[in-house]
Amino acid sequence: MDLFTQAALQVLRDQAPLAARLRPRTLDDIVGQSHLLGADGPLRRLIESDRLSSIILWGPPGTGKTTIAEVIATVTSREFVRLSAVTSGVKDVREVIDAARDRLGQNGRRTIVFVDEIHRFNATQQDSLLPAVEAGLITLIGATTENPFFQVNAPLRSRSTLLRLEVLCDDDLGKLLERGAAVESATLAPEACALIVQRCGGDGRQALTSLEVAIALAKDKQVSLAHAEAALSTSALRYGRDDHYDVVSALIKSMRASDEQAALFWLARMIEAGDDPRFIARRLIVFASEDIGLADATALGVAIAAASAVEHVGLPEARYNLAHAVMHLAGAPKSRGVVEAIDAAQAALLGGASIEVPRHLRDGSSPHDSVIPPRRYD
Repeated sequence: MDLFTQAALQVLRDQAPLAARLRPRTLDDIVGQSHLLGADGPLRRLIESDRLSSIILWGPPGTGKTTIAEVIATVTSREFVRLSAVTSGVKDVREVIDAARDRLGQNGRRTIVFVDEIHRFNATQQDSLLPAVEAGLITLIGATTENPFFQVNAPLRSRSTLLRLEVLCDDDLGKLLERGAAVESATLAPEACALIVQRCGGDGRQALTSLEVAIALAKDKQVSLAHAEAALSTSALRYGRDDHYDVVSALIKSMRASDEQAALFWLARMIEAGDDPRFIARRLIVFASEDIGLADATALGVAIAAASAVEHVGLPEARYNLAHAVMHLAGAPKSRGVVEAIDAAQAALLGGASIEVPRHLRDGSSPHDSVIPPRRYD
């Protein structure tokens, strides 16, 4: 690499988005995902011992999938190769595998292949990875925002460990924003920080992007609530942590009382305040089984369809889908039968009911249960 190329790369790094400039370099720098990367987290132990096997990281955007992969690249002794499922084809996969085979044969160095957006690989492309993954020639790290049980081929999925990443909590997002403000030598007002945390729905990348815009709008890098509102293109209605839970409670109780107008009012309150539409959709799915159940067998399907629409459409249009679901659930007959049934079953289990499976209900493939005594013809 010549001096001009190095200078160009340095300029690009300096002008990169804040989220890219703030990307961690060590495991300890990663914010969130303590269930995987904590002191005794399984992923941390595998990485630090350099015994990582093929994994698929899946979770919502901005939760650290690419970040974790890039940190692995810095701390492992293996070669790290990146593929994009958007631009790479079977030919590219085969070239990477051939290079990994040569690398292993020549200097004994193993290869990690990171495939971003692996759900975009079609069946043929995913199958092209199978022999190398199965033989241990490469260690695959796939990243996806989609459920791998539906989007990744079963053979490839069975050869990988599935690791679920969770949305970042408020404290984690606050840490990210503090780091971002420090890197930019900016001052972030507490109410501005709280607004960005509230609006970004657990997405660390979105939080940092919003902060970067707010800093650009602020004079002398003093970020106020008004700057955060402008960056988010939203008004800061009074909506703190307590308001969030009070309003969702009002929504649920209004639907439970079959008060459609009140339910729509509280839905609008949540949407206008910038609440995460995915959170609203999840509450509707729970309500459909918890408060309606078999009294209207279509309610759960309507709620799930609304949740799917939120993922595919997003706000502002998805408010129609959420309103559709709220109106259906509010007008549906109510029943607590599902809750009472599962509660009774769990109470029986915890109350000492036998946990042995009766012989006539056992799996017929068991060698002890599949032997049928010969019929006698006396």
